[in-house]
Amino acid sequence: MEKQINYSKLAPEALKIMMEMEKFIKATGIDHKLRELIKIRASQINGCAFCLDMHTSEAREIGETEQRLYCISAWKDCDFYTDAEKAALELTEHITQISNKGVSEELYNRVSKHFNEAEYVNLVFIINQINSWNRISISMGNRPAEK
Repeated sequence: MEKQINYSKLAPEALKIMMEMEKFIKATGIDHKLRELIKIRASQINGCAFCLDMHTSEAREIGETEQRLYCISAWKDCDFYTDAEKAALELTEHITQISNKGVSEELYNRVSKHFNEAEYVNLVFIINQINSWNRISISMGNRPAEK
């Protein structure tokens, strides 16, 4: 798709609802850097260049390191992500690819070692929200601007 569709103009109420969800996500108490890592990893899996550009920039602005940004697709092999971050990234991969991976009780148990039930629910909403944004951006033809 070459042409970007101005969905905010054509569906302002839908965009308003998406933005309300963003407010909820920011108020969850889930660490800001972790939220950005989740958004980056899901966007990598979904191939959303627009969201990758946005969230890597936002992660840098809040102090995320280049090394952690560059290696996030190989997080399993890196010791510089915490066990909690690894659990959240694994959950991100499974939810993003839910038709192939599912979310097993074993995965839930690994995640629940680091996050309580309310935090688990918040992680699921964060993951679902970025997956929604990825699908909107890709299907509407959003592309990152060259800097």
